[in-house]
Amino acid sequence: MGLPLRATKASCVRGLVAGAVATLVLAALGCQQTDGGQGQAGTRSSPAHSAHATTATSARPPSTTPPHGTAASAPPRTVPSVREFTPTTGPGWRPGSGSRVVADLDGPLADEARTIAAELGLRTASGTPRTGDLSLALDPGQSGGREAYTLTVGGGRARITGPADAGVFYGTRTVKQALRSGGRLPEGVIHDRPGRAQRGLNLDIARKFFSAGWIEARMREMADLKLNQLALHFSDDQGFRIQSTSHPEIVSAQHLTKAQVREIVALGRRLHITVIPEIDSPGHLGAVIRAHPQLQLRNAGGTTFQGSVDISQPAAARIVDQLMREYAPLFPGRWWHLGADEYLALTVKDPQASFPKLVAAAKAKYGPNARVQDLVTGWLNDRARLARQLGKQPKAWNDGFFAGGVVKPDKNIEVEYWTGRLKETARQPLEYLKEGRKVVNLNDSYLYYVLGEPGGFTYPTGERIYESWSPAVLRGSTPVADKSLTGPNRILGARFAVWGDRPEAQTPAQVAQGIRLPLAALAQRVWDPGKPPLSWSDFTRLAERLGV
Repeated sequence: MGLPLRATKASCVRGLVAGAVATLVLAALGCQQTDGGQGQAGTRSSPAHSAHATTATSARPPSTTPPHGTAASAPPRTVPSVREFTPTTGPGWRPGSGSRVVADLDGPLADEARTIAAELGLRTASGTPRTGDLSLALDPGQSGGREAYTLTVGGGRARITGPADAGVFYGTRTVKQALRSGGRLPEGVIHDRPGRAQRGLNLDIARKFFSAGWIEARMREMADLKLNQLALHFSDDQGFRIQSTSHPEIVSAQHLTKAQVREIVALGRRLHITVIPEIDSPGHLGAVIRAHPQLQLRNAGGTTFQGSVDISQPAAARIVDQLMREYAPLFPGRWWHLGADEYLALTVKDPQASFPKLVAAAKAKYGPNARVQDLVTGWLNDRARLARQLGKQPKAWNDGFFAGGVVKPDKNIEVEYWTGRLKETARQPLEYLKEGRKVVNLNDSYLYYVLGEPGGFTYPTGERIYESWSPAVLRGSTPVADKSLTGPNRILGARFAVWGDRPEAQTPAQVAQGIRLPLAALAQRVWDPGKPPLSWSDFTRLAERLGV
């Protein structure tokens, strides 16, 4: 995903001391499994690793009995569950007084080594591992993609390998959780990898401001769940929340400084979380309109439409493009979110009659048959073109894509499907998939945490996500039936979304608590494609024990 340069070594251990103390105590106590007496959720064999795994466990205790009648080790208990575990006999691994984390401390895994060492209260070292050590190493030829890893426990040692640093980092998350849940790593081999490439949290800081410290705390929780995206919706009608030099007049009093954003991005780099910016346009630009009222969209009768700019005016595009150019270096990750939802000119009964100025601009730019929707689609395509010029992969909300117009939406924009709650019926997800588009799931029936529960929204529960949602459930509760269209190369993943419609409805602490189990449930469903084998009650007890 076009990762930026790694952070400095000294910054790697910041904020980890408390976690290290807690984990070390649990490891020293040798805590045993107590969550319902079952084995780890979600472990199963896979053809991709059949050459490595002669015996794979299921979510229940393994039925295979090794030679001499000795019970095989059980898979570790983690959230999300490991996908494949081959048990062997032996005592497993737990950190002892002489244990070290061994890696090339001048190499690409230095951050990962120092992070897990701080969490476990161990020393780091380069060189050859010895009995009692946890070692980290890259194996470029290993299968499964850059987020895959193999964790091997035997001979009094534990070893994590992966094709890239992201996978090795996720292996350290498994180590951390296994020690918390069971006091040791079980003897055997874990092959693990995510089911979907995009997994994360969408956070509205425009309508409800969240501090840098609050955001960073959520990122640390996300990393333990192997989530890899944080999307920041920082511009809306109620506020614009990041410092700007090109347009300081639009910035709200409460905002993140660029220095704070750089720290958030740097933490994300260490935790393998890409921070995705979103400047929503051409709707949801109320903060810009307050400083530039001449850009306000009005119909033929002079009625204004909240948050929507008059896209027939070149100045509207100029401001958004200037902001995109300003912020692109601040967010060095792969993606840029263009927004594009709920442009109110298209919610009226007859947009052509209501907005003759937009119609005239559409015809002038795209020909005599062009309509308002074509001008809106052209706006989306123009911003997507700029995003690519800035080195970004563009994303946009599904209700910014229109069918049947003179102008077609750019095929290379990722569709973020939330369904839409406009007056007209939103297009079904199958339409986007049949058009060959890549889709990310933000189903508002399951994955929208809307403060104050306006407009029929209710706070989603982890239980409902865990038991009845999957990446193929893009709208409502029914999955897309054609499985050839719902694989990981078509539905790229999912994010859980927090929206601040009524910002006073919950405190930041209440939001953090309210999204904890839904995020854990989402992490399970996007990492492991199978049905979760643990009951919800067992899963919640495990999540509580792990502190996720």
